[in-house]
Amino acid sequence: MTIAASPSRTVLADALVRRGWLTDSLLVVGGTALVALLAQVQVPMWPVPITGQTLAVVLVGATLGTWRGAAALALYLVAGVAGAPVFTGWSHGLGSDVITSFGFVIGFIPAAALIGWLSERRWDRRPLLAVVGFGLAGLVPFLFGVPWLAAALAAMGAPHDLATVLNYGVTPFIVGGIVKWAIAAALLPAAWKALRASQR
Repeated sequence: MTIAASPSRTVLADALVRRGWLTDSLLVVGGTALVALLAQVQVPMWPVPITGQTLAVVLVGATLGTWRGAAALALYLVAGVAGAPVFTGWSHGLGSDVITSFGFVIGFIPAAALIGWLSERRWDRRPLLAVVGFGLAGLVPFLFGVPWLAAALAAMGAPHDLATVLNYGVTPFIVGGIVKWAIAAALLPAAWKALRASQR
């Protein structure tokens, strides 16, 4: 078991592997890979597809903690912009198939940091707090994605009034968001419970 600086700041990754620069680096890259993989689970829609990314984002953030979670999502963003095929549909760069949803990708970084910060304070171990924490983290990408979408639509000369933007950038994601929220809020407390049981 990993020895953390403070038991209250231990996240799941720290309970499973010993901390060190190499381990941390591998965890960050692994988190990036998981987000890239779940980005390919999608319901194609324009201008923003429904994907499994947000589930990966909150799981990575909760499992790795604040800085490693944020680093994994920052690496995801940088890799995609630089040309690695990590975005939905194995796309990359800021072409027309990415630009409208790129604000959500930006929002993934603070979302991972937030749930990581809460998990360092044990919110991911208690079912009720997990529900609240993952719900809050799941809302963060919309704070970035919706204004970005409005600006992108405006730049394209497409309708970008509030009703249209909400219809494109919020409404289609409500049901899927609740499902992903519930999955994440169930998985982390269950993982901690299983870990504690295995150490008895």
